[in-house]
Amino acid sequence: MQALTWQGNEDVRVTDVPDPRIEEPTDAIIKVTSTAICGSDLHLYGVLGPYLKPGDVLGHEAMGVVEEVGPGAAAHLSVGDRVVVPFTISCGHCWMCGRGLFAQCETTQVREHGKGASLFGYTDLYGSVPGGQAEYLRVPQAQFGPIVVPDGTPDERFLFLSDVLPTAWQAVRYADIPPGGTVAVLGLGPIGQLAVRIAAHLGAGRIIGVDRVPERLALAARYGAEPLNLEDVDDVAAALIELVGGRGPDATIDAVGMEAHGGRFVAAAQKATGMLPDALARKVTDKLAVDRLDALHAAVKGVRRGGTASVSGVYGGEVDAMPMMEMFDRGIQLRMGQAHVRRWTDEILPLVLDPADPLGTLDLATHHLPLAEAPHGYEMFRDKHDGCVKVVLHP
Repeated sequence: MQALTWQGNEDVRVTDVPDPRIEEPTDAIIKVTSTAICGSDLHLYGVLGPYLKPGDVLGHEAMGVVEEVGPGAAAHLSVGDRVVVPFTISCGHCWMCGRGLFAQCETTQVREHGKGASLFGYTDLYGSVPGGQAEYLRVPQAQFGPIVVPDGTPDERFLFLSDVLPTAWQAVRYADIPPGGTVAVLGLGPIGQLAVRIAAHLGAGRIIGVDRVPERLALAARYGAEPLNLEDVDDVAAALIELVGGRGPDATIDAVGMEAHGGRFVAAAQKATGMLPDALARKVTDKLAVDRLDALHAAVKGVRRGGTASVSGVYGGEVDAMPMMEMFDRGIQLRMGQAHVRRWTDEILPLVLDPADPLGTLDLATHHLPLAEAPHGYEMFRDKHDGCVKVVLHP
């Protein structure tokens, strides 16, 4: 089959790879009909490259049609079912899953690296499970993970249940915005866009959207966000405090992560680490990794005293400096983590099924490409060319 594979720093290619097969009784095989490029995939371009090997299949947002089902998953799935596949691989019955902490599933935890649940298409840190930017996908723990959805509506109505919708939903829930309160969303990529829409749906009274890309600011404004262009302010945190009564918003959401704009020294260090031989780069990353913290610092410094900063952007640093005295003095609550996808999907699915499309699932994807053009999609998404917010690939 054809699949998008990692070949080196900033080098991904569509190549021939072996077809997946049933390996465990709880596996299923799906024929992928749509798969998306995520901001987290861009981290694999360089920062997390040492944990990949040439030929690894990328992608963790996929949906399709069930082609084959192992005997241990037959009670949940049937051949021909249309399914969305959560990016976290969870068993549904372990101690962690029983508490709704599906991203920490003890059945699929990658204990070798001290990490949580295995993820599709995301380095050996998270299990080296082949990803969904491919014609076919093997789905482990299929007795629990895949979400069966109805036929007859566009894939985009459901595809984002794999990651970006539940990730944004969790970010808003974790932000603990009081009814009618104010939230600032930092970063208006796919997660930030959906966080704006979800915050409005769940009762936020005022939403401030922070970015520097005009098209992204305009899209968020369509869903009620007040745009704050980074190019117009010297200090984002100070601007947020000034905008909200000299106090700051009740909550902030960092939807950016480890590769925020700014931090040129850190950016250079990240790039240099990615150029080291893998064995050495892994040691450096494991002990000395740093992140670009501009967005996170703005989130914790710009929220009001006693407010909550919710972090959905991916971070990978080990020695990051945080303004602990300020955070402690101001009583900031900080919540974060990989999305517990199945914890939220039952709440989200009725909105996705609503013909009115209240979360705008049908207008999030700005670009649709065949799988063969996936390398171009990565470049366009990374560089934010042509108003790109979200790329969906069709094998």
